[in-house]
Amino acid sequence: MAKEVQMSIKMEPELREQFMAVAANRHRPAAQIIRDLMRLYIADSKTPNALTAETLRKSDRGEDVFYAANSTELFRQLDI
Repeated sequence: MAKEVQMSIKMEPELREQFMAVAANRHRPAAQIIRDLMRLYIADSKTPNALTAETLRKSDRGEDVFYAANSTELFRQLDI
């Protein structure tokens, strides 16, 4: 088992109270929720979803790139 370390987080008292209440209502330890959120945050930062990855590849190839002088022109090009 990996060595566990402690971490302290500064937050507003109201935020803590709300978080602890939700954790208690769901019968989950607050520390476990924080660990789960940290794992999700790390995973999200490593791998873009499939649509984002494909969009980046297209952009690198110069495909589906729009140029506009302003937002109105861009929206017109995108048909929105």
